[in-house]
Amino acid sequence: MVNSNVTFNSILEASKRLEGKIVRTPILQSKYINEKLESNIFLKAENLQTIGAFKFRGAMNSILQLPSDIKKVVAWSSGNHAQAVAAASKITGRQATIVMPEDSPKAKLNGTAFWGATIIKYDRNKENREEIGKKIAKDINAKIIPPFDDEKVIIGQGTAGIECIEQLNKINVTPDIVLCCCGGGGLIAGISTAIKEKFQNAKIYSVEPENFDDTKKSLKENSIISNSMKHTSICDALLAEKPGKITFEINRLNLTSGITVSDQEALIAMNTAFKHLKIVLEPGGAVALAAAIFRKMDIRDKNVLVIASGGNVDKDIFENCLNQQEI
Repeated sequence: MVNSNVTFNSILEASKRLEGKIVRTPILQSKYINEKLESNIFLKAENLQTIGAFKFRGAMNSILQLPSDIKKVVAWSSGNHAQAVAAASKITGRQATIVMPEDSPKAKLNGTAFWGATIIKYDRNKENREEIGKKIAKDINAKIIPPFDDEKVIIGQGTAGIECIEQLNKINVTPDIVLCCCGGGGLIAGISTAIKEKFQNAKIYSVEPENFDDTKKSLKENSIISNSMKHTSICDALLAEKPGKITFEINRLNLTSGITVSDQEALIAMNTAFKHLKIVLEPGGAVALAAAIFRKMDIRDKNVLVIASGGNVDKDIFENCLNQQEI
């Protein structure tokens, strides 16, 4: 049963709560991309959000609702949620402790450190980040801000969906298809809840890296399926082991199905975004655009809303994307 607190109205309330505290990111278009794909691509540029990713929405929405006497928070993340919690904590006068994989991209480690957080590194192949984080929170009497499976976080992420509705309505566009990246499923759970309220006929697809398609598998089986975690991907932001309990309950009602893309397809999408939209995306932030570029479903003559979720990428990976083929 879907948790009743994640609703269009609760997301609308969060949008008002966050007004002036988050970036209202633009929707971008490219005539070149539209002509090549024979469709109308509307790209929501969440890479331009504070800390370079959508995660700031959920972190700020959650932290703004903490009691004033709670001054310490703990989170675990591969990078974007880490930066988001660090930034939201700093802005609201709190101290953040973040548990991060030791192989996190330097851009994300440095970004988290910039906001004054204490960083605890761990080996993602041998240690459990949640266990580490929960112990730290208990030891220092801190509040945990989960990365995705949390109502307030999901509701905060959903504010991107409210903006999409307003921006598309302003130009009289109804989306036929919505493509959104998916790790634990918090962003797409929030966005789909908002979108389905106003665009009931839109087909919404989760997009995941190959071998990390737990949401795709879970939707197909109608129950939570875990990834083996024996594989690797450059899409570091999307390497969740399994969907969240709350996010899955929402997503299995709202989503049409799941899609997977390869690392190379993500790199080509990054190249395309840089050359034709003039923006920098990280691999995980580019997977939804990759799904459109490689026509993972029929998009011809359709209005396609693409959520570009983040742009925190290390130099070597970005240089690699520039060497990829043109679409």
